[in-house]
Amino acid sequence: MSAESCARAAFHRAQRIGARGFTLIEVVLAMTIFALLGTILYGAFALSHSALAKSQASAARSQTARSTADLLGSYIRSAHPYRASPQEQTVLFDGESDTLTFISAYSHGMGGRGMAKIEITIDEDETGRAALYLEETTPVRVGGDGGAGQAHRLVLRERIRNFRLAYLDPQVEEETWHERWDGQEKRMLPRAVRLSFV
Repeated sequence: MSAESCARAAFHRAQRIGARGFTLIEVVLAMTIFALLGTILYGAFALSHSALAKSQASAARSQTARSTADLLGSYIRSAHPYRASPQEQTVLFDGESDTLTFISAYSHGMGGRGMAKIEITIDEDETGRAALYLEETTPVRVGGDGGAGQAHRLVLRERIRNFRLAYLDPQVEEETWHERWDGQEKRMLPRAVRLSFV
């Protein structure tokens, strides 16, 4: 083999080896595409993570609202037309648009047994934030006869807005909701109590 044929063979081998590799432009282009795909995937992941966090927070708020409404509903459904004495005609049930006081046949503090005086109120703290409170007093004592009983007060919901109570009149045929219900004046319980809040 001559030197010339060896040089040609080496040249052809070098061309075949160079044909198998990537040029600098191809490598830079591939890295750019890879970086763009990574950025798109990261953005999609961050967006889905943010949406998941928002939906979990919304579900937690909804669950808190449902729990609050269920607890208040269980107390209100068990309202008892309590009279201070058998001769008394008035019923202890005093409802305003933002407060309610009544006697319940359900006492959470006594394990679901016995009667309790229930007060549902809205109070604002020094910063102006409103909170929904439920106070249960057992045993039931009305008037000045023998002390106040044992009271348990708990915060049902903080940062509550637009809390409103309405009372359905049982004496009229059409549905009539009142913002105030006085058991001393009406001498009976309302047919229903509607509560709304945010």
